[in-house]
Amino acid sequence: MGTSPAPHYDRRAASRVLARLAAPGLFAAAEAPSAARITFRATPLRPEPGSSLTQSQRMYLERFMRPCGPEQVTSATHRITWTDSAGIPNTGYFRTGGAGPELAVVARETVLALWSSLAASGLVERSAALTAPDLAVLAATTTDHDPHEIFRVGVEATGRALTQHGLVAADTPYRDIIEFARGMRDSGIFAAVATRWFWELQASTFRRGMIPVRLVTQPDGSVRYTTDSITVLRAMKDATIGDARAVMRRATTEEGLDVEAAVAKYHDDLDLISRQYALLPADSRPSCLAAAPQAVDGAAVHVLATVVDRFVETFAALAGTVEVVEDTAEQEPDAAPHGDDGVFYVPDMSCKHCVRTITALLESMDIPVVEIDLESKRVIARIRSPRNRFRVFEALRDGGYNPVDDVQAQAPGAAVG
Repeated sequence: MGTSPAPHYDRRAASRVLARLAAPGLFAAAEAPSAARITFRATPLRPEPGSSLTQSQRMYLERFMRPCGPEQVTSATHRITWTDSAGIPNTGYFRTGGAGPELAVVARETVLALWSSLAASGLVERSAALTAPDLAVLAATTTDHDPHEIFRVGVEATGRALTQHGLVAADTPYRDIIEFARGMRDSGIFAAVATRWFWELQASTFRRGMIPVRLVTQPDGSVRYTTDSITVLRAMKDATIGDARAVMRRATTEEGLDVEAAVAKYHDDLDLISRQYALLPADSRPSCLAAAPQAVDGAAVHVLATVVDRFVETFAALAGTVEVVEDTAEQEPDAAPHGDDGVFYVPDMSCKHCVRTITALLESMDIPVVEIDLESKRVIARIRSPRNRFRVFEALRDGGYNPVDDVQAQAPGAAVG
């Protein structure tokens, strides 16, 4: 009787699997973009007295970003909400004097376009033909085990990185969002995010409207991270890896647990500091699985460069067709959640890690989760009253997420051409 291969954590093997899937062509042929009009609402952030950071930003900085200091962090000045052309609610941030709200809106439309292109490229069919050992290594090594989902998350992370660096666009010589996107690509900033940051830091600081790096312009017009930024990023990454390994070492030596039991027992700890880092060999440091080129049939396949190039050029094409308009009607900036039907949206939920985190949080409040749909960002939970709904929203905000009611979302972006 045949048996399935035992899951084996192997980042290099997982990278090779992804490269083989991408080699025939990761995206379908580009289509001419349709014109759309997207309306957003902007709400000013409220920093603590004498600080440039909000309470949520400061608390996250103090708990999870050592040794980064507040002077090394740039904060957004506004939070924005909008509904994209697919009818999905979104939240984002911008900084006055930075790249502006258009960057976040067009980046989201780019994500939607590339998700569609992924689906039409034959990737799903190639993924279905993977061998059992390939599937086992992805299951053991990646957060999103399904290859199509891994690439979808990668596309969304590219948009997230671009939008987040818009907070420090004033450091750059780029004059508009198209020039900014191409400058970020040509300067290697996307590769810097993939290799120097750790995943939880990038996702969590993005959700809180903050960035712990600054950019400096080079004589050739490109930009790079400041020396101080590189030093702080490395120190934060090393601290995170050290914490993860300490949790795993204590569980497997002092407590005598095997790896699977250790991950199950310390799921909350390892969720924050990343199970992947806990399982790393002692002599290795992690980077994005797509960052390093892989040899496939004698040719080098650079998955990250493929995704970034297509993202930036699609973004440039869409920037000329998406009209971004602010809704200036008066509103309550922090209105309480409406309804008690248990349906709401978490726009900054981006991967299965987020799904597990949100599920665990709600269940810890004795609120069963019925369904979480990652594509639409919709959550259905058994919330029994408006009071419980308010508690859920507050708990999610404390965790760095930005839940919204469907009734709070703006009208969908309308195609106009």
